[in-house]
Amino acid sequence: MPEPGLDLAALLAERGAERYELHAKYLNPQLPRMLHTIGFDKTYERAEGPYFYDSEGQEYLDMLAGFGIFALGRHHPAVRSAVQQVMDLDLPDLTRFDCAPLPGLLAEALLAEAPGLDRVFFGNSGTEAVETALKFARCATGRPRVLYCDHAFHGLTAGALSVNGEGGFRKGFEPLLPDTAIPLGDLGALARELRKGDVAALIVEPIQGKGVHAPPPGWLLAAQQLLHEHKALLICDEVQTGVGRTGDFFAYQHEEGVLPDLVCAAKALSGGYVPIGATLGKSWIFEKVYSSMDRVLVHSASFGSNAQAMAAGLATLHVMREEKVVENARRVGDLFRARLSELIDRYELLAEVRGRGLMIGIEFGRPKSLKLRTGWTALQAARKGLFAQMVVVPLLQRHRILTQVSGDHLEVIKLIPPLIITEREVDRFVEAFTDVMDDAHRGSGLMWDFGRTLVKQAVSSR
Repeated sequence: MPEPGLDLAALLAERGAERYELHAKYLNPQLPRMLHTIGFDKTYERAEGPYFYDSEGQEYLDMLAGFGIFALGRHHPAVRSAVQQVMDLDLPDLTRFDCAPLPGLLAEALLAEAPGLDRVFFGNSGTEAVETALKFARCATGRPRVLYCDHAFHGLTAGALSVNGEGGFRKGFEPLLPDTAIPLGDLGALARELRKGDVAALIVEPIQGKGVHAPPPGWLLAAQQLLHEHKALLICDEVQTGVGRTGDFFAYQHEEGVLPDLVCAAKALSGGYVPIGATLGKSWIFEKVYSSMDRVLVHSASFGSNAQAMAAGLATLHVMREEKVVENARRVGDLFRARLSELIDRYELLAEVRGRGLMIGIEFGRPKSLKLRTGWTALQAARKGLFAQMVVVPLLQRHRILTQVSGDHLEVIKLIPPLIITEREVDRFVEAFTDVMDDAHRGSGLMWDFGRTLVKQAVSSR
């Protein structure tokens, strides 16, 4: 006999077909409009591992992983089991005035992957992890200003937005906090700002999500040394790069000697089930923030450290260890980039393949031949980034592979698939990508017809 209460399966069966209309009426009206425009208005019914399935049972390969959330794929049985177990335990969760064991156990397990860091604050998202780091850095140093890098992305809440290097996200929400951008990899610019004496920290993604750009080798270590000379802190935003994505548990660990003062994590730590954010840091910073019993709640989160999130996090780390997920990300990522790099000499529209582990950027560039250059120039004149979108659409429509451009006005596709993919998925993507690029290099046909449609839409929206 079914349990009393809401019958979700029946509700979805009755009204699931209204999904796009409901979003258009009650949520962000531009999302369904955008999806209809580019032909991404699919109806996915279920998901497992690195695959989606539509109402007809067709299989789609996921190369986005929910922007990095589903490192273990969808519905990993070990994470699902942990979340179900913790709900069945009827724990006295979030009493506010006790010390539950699960947060301590998850902090212990997480810090074991980050030697040199001592404490964790648990919140609910990546942007909240960044907000925590910004507050802690200001409190610990007594200074107001945080430096960030051009084209950085650190979240969309007000504090995180103040260190966001993409102007399009900031527009309409200013004034923000008085923080300052520097070019990624520019030690001179960093030194000039530090000499002003008011810098609390530099926040940086070890590999930028927008465009998949890494700083030059050695820059992160040199930046850390400069910061510490000026009594400022290094914050590494590992919300997307962390928890195995780049073939190390944290991306900063790729460079010997780098030890951030604060590290932000989220996304993959959730196991894809329960939102979680984590800010790892050194003890002395936490002791500055929580400096007395009067300040015991000076920074907190209503749902931070909830039992379901902690169980999902513990299960995720367990799977990472047992199934050697980080090692798989490194091995398959190296193979993936090598296979794609082999295509650069074959396709003049393909400019570069870069990244680390299973965070891969595919950049397109101006072709040499006149026939292709004419079409490319028309797309660029209308709106930069249209060619990459022109590639993304047939990957989904023709080959049932979900990808997306790496950022607005960028001719870059970013691949951040689940970290559990194998050579089978690499083969499928490379075969599909080759087919699409062959089509693009004919200089005519359905892809370029779609490109002309994109041009008309870009021009009419100005």
